[in-house]
Amino acid sequence: MILSIASGKGGTGKTTVATNLAAALECPVRLLDCDVEEPNAHIFLKPEITERETVTAVVPDVDLSKCEYCGACGDICQFSAIVAAGETVMTFTEMCHSCKGCMMVCPTGAISESSRTLGEIIKGVSGQVELVYGSLRVGEAMSPPMIRKVKEEVRTEGLTVIDAPPGTSCPVIESIRNTDYVILVTEPTPFGLNDLMLAAEAVRALDIPFGIVLNRCDSGDDNTHRYAREQGIPILMEIPDKREIAEAYSKGHLMIEAFPEMKVGFKNLMGECVKRET
Repeated sequence: MILSIASGKGGTGKTTVATNLAAALECPVRLLDCDVEEPNAHIFLKPEITERETVTAVVPDVDLSKCEYCGACGDICQFSAIVAAGETVMTFTEMCHSCKGCMMVCPTGAISESSRTLGEIIKGVSGQVELVYGSLRVGEAMSPPMIRKVKEEVRTEGLTVIDAPPGTSCPVIESIRNTDYVILVTEPTPFGLNDLMLAAEAVRALDIPFGIVLNRCDSGDDNTHRYAREQGIPILMEIPDKREIAEAYSKGHLMIEAFPEMKVGFKNLMGECVKRET
């Protein structure tokens, strides 16, 4: 099973749920941290790092001695990553989507493949949890290529948990696409509800079944419960608003370390996901 954990906004407890769920289950789990701009699952799982891999992307390299400045490369590029202007060709590799269209249409073969570094894939082990996470290079604008690289580590058997980035933009869609079930983590506040509604619509558009985990459930108001009832969305688990949980988080500790009895809740959460996915 591939289980994605997402949220409409940051700070709702998405990584808290992902890491505690993976650690609470008494079976091998592969956890993919797809929040490549700011991965933090490793802070809580403290894995023994076993492998590092540099990730690169294909970008064009122009040999001006062969170029006829016809402009075909710029015409085919939908992202303005390459532009022929007068007797020069300018490339903007940060905007390149590595489609290689410019190389295919160049009539003189003046454009060849080069590469630029996107970031790093890091793998490690923490108990029965195999952690894989991507770390995007500082200043890099496009995270989906890195997310796709992380998702190459999805298990074909067993359980894979995907910790998606916050929000509802392209990185989130890339992370949760082709998964079996989505947990949306939210909090009972006006901002939390607004972004939960956006996230729910995004998941519905992908036709993936989903449910809600309500973090800090005894704070805020009742509007999230009302929305869930009206929309027929199951609330799979509620996590109380306890100072001790926040203190454990601030020290990089798992919730189930501070409250071992919470393991039962996360095991039940997994059972609910399996039941509703099937």
